[in-house]
Amino acid sequence: MPKLPKKRVQVNALFDQARKYSIEEAAGLVIKAKYAKFDETVDLAVRLGVNPKHADQMVRGALVLPHGTGQTVRVLVFARGEKEREAREAGADFAGSDDMVAKVSEGFMDFDRVIATPDLMGAVGKLGRILGPRGLMPNPKVGTVTFDVAQAVREAKGGKIEYRVEKAGIVHARVGKVSFNEKALIENANALIQALLRQKPSTAKGTYLRSITLSSTMGPGVKVDPVAYLGKVEEG
Repeated sequence: MPKLPKKRVQVNALFDQARKYSIEEAAGLVIKAKYAKFDETVDLAVRLGVNPKHADQMVRGALVLPHGTGQTVRVLVFARGEKEREAREAGADFAGSDDMVAKVSEGFMDFDRVIATPDLMGAVGKLGRILGPRGLMPNPKVGTVTFDVAQAVREAKGGKIEYRVEKAGIVHARVGKVSFNEKALIENANALIQALLRQKPSTAKGTYLRSITLSSTMGPGVKVDPVAYLGKVEEG
């Protein structure tokens, strides 16, 4: 077994790795345990009691975090004419139609989020093999296929995240940076957990929130007690 770095050993000693903490305690510990020289991303991992192989148990969606992600998001919009102009005015980093489709097909990938108007999805669909594996393919279910491109761009720039349950039943999503204060991390994490609770499939059996873990890029994972969220679904 590889030897852990000295700093990692020190932060591991800050808390009981077997204990489940409140989200408030977990946020404080993740911030306290930071040791990297860069502003680490804070992620939330939630294991759900669902079987993603069943279409009616696929949990997927998008959410604008109350305090954003702390990340600078480069947005590409596939639109033409007036909609292209609206996208640029709203802050899109790149916008275009057939010219942009050709550019991406030739290898251009300097963007983090893709939005498209419905009328261009036929052309954008040809980029599926490029955008799909990277999780960048526009999808109406998460609001990235829309004629309201201005609103979509503002949301993407303002901290909108997309989430999707993986094969193992786990949802991973960023909820901020270690430079955030505790209150911001707590509210962002709670917003995501509440969104997942609201999307609980009617066919899901047994315990829905199986486990919750909050962690930074380099830091250890802090377990959060799911019991605190039982029966506490808030309107979003």
